[in-house]
Amino acid sequence: MSVVSMEVKDGLAYVWVDNPPVNAISHGVRQGILEGLVEALEDDGVEAIILAARGRTFMAGADITEFDKGPQPPHLSQVVETLEAAGKPVIAALHGFTLGGGLEIALGCHYRIAATGTKLGFPEVTLGIIPGATGTQRLPRLVGVKAALDLITTGKQITADTALSLGILDRLSGDDLMGQAADFARDILAQGEGVRRLSEIMIDPQSIPAGLFDDTRKSLAKSKRGFESPQACVDAVEAALLPYPQGVAREREITLERRASPQSAAQRHLFFAERACGHIPNLPKDTAKRLIKKVGIIGAGTMGGGIAMAFSSAGIDVTLLEIAQDALDAGLARVGNNYGGNVKRGRITQAQADECMGRISGTTEYANLADMDLVIEAVFEKMEVKKQVFETLDDVVKPGAILATNTSYLDVNEIAAATKRPEDVVGLHFFSPANVMKLLEIVRGDKTAPDVLSTVSALAKRIGKVGVVAGVCFGFIGNRMLQGYAREAGLMLLEGASPGQIDQALYDFGMPMGPIAVTDMAGIDIGTMIRQALDPSAYDANAFAVHDRLVEMGRKGQKTGAGFYRYEVGNRTPIPDLAVDAIIGQEAEARGIARRSISDDEIVQRCIFALVNIGAQILEEGIAYRSGDIDVVYVNGYGFPRYRGGPMHYADHVGLAKTFEIICALRDQHGGRWWTPAPLIERLAKQGGSFHSF
Repeated sequence: MSVVSMEVKDGLAYVWVDNPPVNAISHGVRQGILEGLVEALEDDGVEAIILAARGRTFMAGADITEFDKGPQPPHLSQVVETLEAAGKPVIAALHGFTLGGGLEIALGCHYRIAATGTKLGFPEVTLGIIPGATGTQRLPRLVGVKAALDLITTGKQITADTALSLGILDRLSGDDLMGQAADFARDILAQGEGVRRLSEIMIDPQSIPAGLFDDTRKSLAKSKRGFESPQACVDAVEAALLPYPQGVAREREITLERRASPQSAAQRHLFFAERACGHIPNLPKDTAKRLIKKVGIIGAGTMGGGIAMAFSSAGIDVTLLEIAQDALDAGLARVGNNYGGNVKRGRITQAQADECMGRISGTTEYANLADMDLVIEAVFEKMEVKKQVFETLDDVVKPGAILATNTSYLDVNEIAAATKRPEDVVGLHFFSPANVMKLLEIVRGDKTAPDVLSTVSALAKRIGKVGVVAGVCFGFIGNRMLQGYAREAGLMLLEGASPGQIDQALYDFGMPMGPIAVTDMAGIDIGTMIRQALDPSAYDANAFAVHDRLVEMGRKGQKTGAGFYRYEVGNRTPIPDLAVDAIIGQEAEARGIARRSISDDEIVQRCIFALVNIGAQILEEGIAYRSGDIDVVYVNGYGFPRYRGGPMHYADHVGLAKTFEIICALRDQHGGRWWTPAPLIERLAKQGGSFHSF
C-alpha cells in the first residue's frame, strides 16, 4: 500500500501522507511526496497544493531506524527544497504533532495553517543531532535568530497559538482543518500572493543583539553540561547569517558530524530503549488490564506525598493514610506547599493546583481504603513493618485490588506471602522526589499476575513515568548496582582519595553529583540501617567504615548540618572538612591500608565498571529483560549522563573486550571478591559481541 496519495478537487491538489502510527518520514514518504508534487505541478488544472496527513498527527519526525544504515535518496533536505521550489503555492495543513523533519517539511512549504491544539518543535537536540534538513537555516529567517535558538537548542514543543504569534504559522483553523486550508489556498490565489520562499530572506547581522551567540553558548554550557548537540545547534543557527547556500552547506557539515558522534549514538540508543522497556516478554499485548480509578497510599511522608502528587496530577483520585492525625495534616500541608511552589515557578496555574489538591483526601482509618483499586505502601524500610501493613490490607481492601510496595531493597515475594493473594502484589519503586523523578521500577514477584503487570506498566505511562520491570533480588536493578558504585567510592576514601576528589571526578564524567555528596544528601544513616539487616558477607565492611563512624558521631549528612562535608544553615553547598580527612586517615590506619595517590581516571573506572559488572550479572540472571532496561534505570533514576547512554551502552562504546580487560586488571589489583568478571562479559568479549544484543 502506498504511504502517499494525491487527489485533485476544485483546482486544488491534496497530497496525503498516510504512514501510521505517526507518519514518520520514511523513504516511502519522501519518495511519495515528491511524486505527488510533480504530478500536481504538471496538472494544468491545479492552482495550489495542500500537503496534509491522515491519522492522528501530521509528520512527527524522521524515521530514526534509518539513521544507522543511512537514509536512501531522496533525502529529506531534497524534499524540502523541492517543495519550496514549486511554482504553485504549497500550503502545509498541520495537526497533532509537527516535529523535527515534519516541521522542516512545513517550513519548506510556502504557507502553513494548523488546527488548534497542534504541537510543533525541533526535538533533534534530544537525540544528539540538529535539525539537518535546512531547519536551522529556515527557522531563523522566519522568526528571528533569538526565537530560533530558543526552540532549536531546547527541543521544546510549542502550541499552535505560540507558533502563530512567532510567525511560524499563517493561520489557525477550527475543527474543519481541511476545509479551512482550502479556503486559505483560495484566498492566496485570489489575492495573487503566489509563492513565498524562506531561503530568499536575508538576516541583517546588525539586527542580532551583541553577544547573543556567545551568551547562549555560555548558558547552555551550564544548563546542558556535557552535551555537545546544543552547542552544535548554536553553530548551525549562526550559519543562517551567511548567504543561504553557504549556510546550508555548513548545516550539512554539522549534521554529518553529529550523526556520527558517540553522543548521538548514545541518545538514540536511549530513545529506543525507553520505548522498548514497556514491552514485557511473554506478556501478550491484549492482556487484560484492571481499572484504576482510586488509589490509596500508606504513609504521608515525603515519599508518600510525592507519589500522591504523581497520581493526582494525572487526574486520579488519591487517599493518603497516616495513623496519627498530626502526621496526616503535616503530609497534606507538604503536598499543598509543593503544588504552591509549582504555581510560583509558573509550571501550573493556581486553578490547576487547586484541582490537584481536590483529588487528594486523607484518612487515619484503613477501612477507608476498602474500595481502592490500587494501594501503595510507602512506610519505613523494615520487613516486619511492611508485612504488618500488607496483612492489614489483605483483610481490608476489596478483592481484585492491586497491592503494591514501594520498597527500595526488600524481598517482594516475602511481602506478598504476608497476604492470601500474592498474585495481586507487585513492587512499585518510586524515586524521590516521586512527583518529579521519571523512573518507576516495577518489581514482578514470583506470583504477580500477568494482568497486574500489564496494568501497572500502562499506569506508569499514564502518570508520566518510565516504567522498567525488574525481578526480585536485593535492590532490584538500580540499588543492587549502586552497591558496587558506593563500595568503590568508600574503599578509595581509605586508599587515598578525598571526598572532594571522588565527587569531582564523577561530576566531570557527567554525573549530577558525586557519590559522597549524594550520600550526604540522602542521609548516611540510611545506608547504615540497611546494612544492619544484611549478612556481613554481602558487603565490604571497609568500604563503609567511615560512613558508620560518622553516623556514630551524629554526622548523618545534610539533615544534621554535617556528614562527609559541613553545611551552613540554609545552604546545601558542601564544605570540605579537615575533621573528616582525619577520620578517614584513622580508619585507614586501623585497617592497615596504606594510602596512596589515586588518579581521577581510576576513580571513574572503578565506580563505573562496578556498575557494568553487576549489571551484566543482573542481565544474565534475568532480573532485567534487556541491557537497555538497565540503561534506562540508571539514566532516569540515578543521573547517569544521558549523552553516555547508560552504563551498559557505555561499556559497549568502550568495547567489551576492553571492558573485560579493565575488570580483570582490577581483579588482579584488588582481588576477586568483588572484581570477578561477570561470565556474560567474558563470553561476549571473546565472541566480539555487545550488550546491545541483549
